[in-house]
Amino acid sequence: MKNLLTIAGSDCSGGAGIQADIKTFSAHGCYGMSVITAVTAQNTCRVISVENVATSMIANQMDAIFEDIEVHAVKVGMLSDATIMQAVANKLVQYAPPLTVIDPVMIAKGGHALMQADALDTLRRKIISRAYLLTPNIPEAAVIVGQAVENIDDMKSAAQEVYKLGAKNVLIKGGHLIGDAVDVLFNGKSFQTFTHQRIDSHNTHGTGCTLSSAIAANLANGLALAEAVGAAKQYVTEAIACAPNIGEGHGPLNHFYSSPEVRRYNQERGLRETCFVGKEL
Repeated sequence: MKNLLTIAGSDCSGGAGIQADIKTFSAHGCYGMSVITAVTAQNTCRVISVENVATSMIANQMDAIFEDIEVHAVKVGMLSDATIMQAVANKLVQYAPPLTVIDPVMIAKGGHALMQADALDTLRRKIISRAYLLTPNIPEAAVIVGQAVENIDDMKSAAQEVYKLGAKNVLIKGGHLIGDAVDVLFNGKSFQTFTHQRIDSHNTHGTGCTLSSAIAANLANGLALAEAVGAAKQYVTEAIACAPNIGEGHGPLNHFYSSPEVRRYNQERGLRETCFVGKEL
C-alpha cells in the first residue's frame, strides 16, 4: 500500500479539500494522511468563513509525517496566503517527496476566493517549481499566466507559460469550456489531450481536488503520467455520474462508486451497478 499526503484546507461539508483527497486516496487503495492549512466553514451553496492554520503548526504537521512515515506522493491544494506557501515550500524542499501534484486552488465552486490576491507572486516563485504536475483549471491558468484562456489553443499556450515557471508537467483542466470536457497535458516537449463527455450535473463540488488526488494516487501506484491522468479523469467522470445528490447547491461526488459495498447495495436493490445507490433506473 502506498502512503499519500494531502496538504490542503478542510471542507466541513466533506465534498472538497482534505476530505475529498482522503476519500480519493482510499478509493485508489492508498493510505491517506493530511496536513491541514486552513479550516473552512462551507457547504454546497457557499463558503461562510475561512481560518488559516498557523504556519508553525503547518510545518510541525509536515515534520510529524515525514520524520516517521515514508511518503510516496504528495498532493497540495489550498494554500491561501504567501506565508503559508513559503512554509510549505520550505518543507517540500527539505523532504523532497518523489512525486508532488499541486492543484493551485484559488476560488471555491460557489465563487468565494480561497487564495489571497497578493499571494500570486509567491505561488509563481515558490510553489509551481515544486510540482511534478501542476493542475490549474482555466480561470486559474489565466490568472497565473496573465492572459485569456478561451479555447484549446489558449490552453496549450498557457501550459507552455506555466511550464516556464518550473513545473515539470502541466495539466490545464478544460471543464470551464463549452462542450466536452477536454484537458491538455504538456510535458515540456509535447501535448496530449484527454476528452470525456460532459455530464449535465450540478454535483461538481470538489472535482479539482478529486482529480489531482486521483492522479497522485495513480502515479504512486505505478502508472505513467499520461495513464495516471487518463484514469483519474475517468474516475472523476464516473464519480460525477454517480453523485449522491447531497445538499442544495453544488453537491459532492461519489468517491466510492466502484467499491464492492456500493455495488452490492445497488445490485440488491436492482439499481444500475455504476450508479449511486440513490439514483434509480
